[in-house]
Amino acid sequence: MALLKRLPAQLSVAARCSGSLRSFSAIPEAVEDDETVTVTVNPYKLHRLDEGPPTEVETSKGELLGMFKTMYTMRRMELAADLLYKQKLARGFLHLADGQEAVPTGMEAALTFQDSIIQSYRDHCTFLGRGGTVREVIAELLGKETGAARGLGGSMHLYKKEHNFYGGEGIVGTHIPLGAGLGLAHKIRKDGHVALALYGDGAANQGQVAEAYNMAAIWDLPVIFVIENNHYGMGTSDRRASKSAQYYTRGDYIPGVWVDGMDALSVKSATAFAKQHVLQHGPLMLEMDTYRYHGHSISDPGSTYRTRDEIQGIRRARDPIEHVRNLLQEHSFADSGELKRIEKDIKKDVADQIEQAKQDAYPPIENLWLNIYKDGLGAKLRGMEMGRPKIQLPEGSAK
Repeated sequence: MALLKRLPAQLSVAARCSGSLRSFSAIPEAVEDDETVTVTVNPYKLHRLDEGPPTEVETSKGELLGMFKTMYTMRRMELAADLLYKQKLARGFLHLADGQEAVPTGMEAALTFQDSIIQSYRDHCTFLGRGGTVREVIAELLGKETGAARGLGGSMHLYKKEHNFYGGEGIVGTHIPLGAGLGLAHKIRKDGHVALALYGDGAANQGQVAEAYNMAAIWDLPVIFVIENNHYGMGTSDRRASKSAQYYTRGDYIPGVWVDGMDALSVKSATAFAKQHVLQHGPLMLEMDTYRYHGHSISDPGSTYRTRDEIQGIRRARDPIEHVRNLLQEHSFADSGELKRIEKDIKKDVADQIEQAKQDAYPPIENLWLNIYKDGLGAKLRGMEMGRPKIQLPEGSAK
């Protein structure tokens, strides 16, 4: 990205779009004599739009440092989660998003926590973007009571209602109509906020996706459909799975934008544009062209259907963290020594939070029958005994 001009210190585009203060990357970090610059991002591709997001994006030292720290924290957390599963300290499913960190980071730079997000099962980094902590993520993977879903949901079901993050959904594509429903709620309330439904290229061919598009368009809902196209649905490339892999055009009557999803500033500009568009005109689609470094899940080595050279080539050419690192150095906002110190601090912080999660308590055994009946009916757990069920209800209560 070439430096176009240096501007007086002022709030970034993200801050102006956010409308209220928040604790994540939408507001730049406090930096003394913060300097604002404008950089050029890759061109957008448009569908049913005369104009798209600005390719000249305003940012600052504070925002770029915040993005660097955010994405590096996400990367370290995902690598740590992978190790915990290999050590058999965490069980169940695991879908990592290392490589895709620019999507949640850039989106949150243009949103507030009053906007709603619903995500697929690759949800760890999105949860952090919504103001969650590494400890909450890791504790959930370990089944601890301090986890994001109190140890009851696991990797695919992170949740943060107070910041309008509605999960983490484990069944492919089923949450997309729920995203339209969140948009309907915003419209009914007339609160000026929007809903984002995130899903992968593998979910884009699901029938309920088309139904959600149709209803959202009929009712002009303030919904942004975000396709995180990492180019592989499990082990099948998007070109083999879809007759048209131009997912930003798949809404037909819904406008769409192709976005460089490996560039957090490009994502920020596209999300800010999309938010204003859907509030005025109804739904819009954003296709985030991104890439995952790990396989589809913990059981997938990720190298049987693509070459190691392909993965390393993406790392060298498009890694989202390295891109922000280069911007910070190019504009003399930070040198390599300072960035290495930041990385060291983040590694320690992530390690400390993981240790805290390991020490946290498991949920009590009684939680096995929570959220089944409104009234617990006095259920008690018995030991295994031939011929008798494990859970005994008081006589006459199971009617």
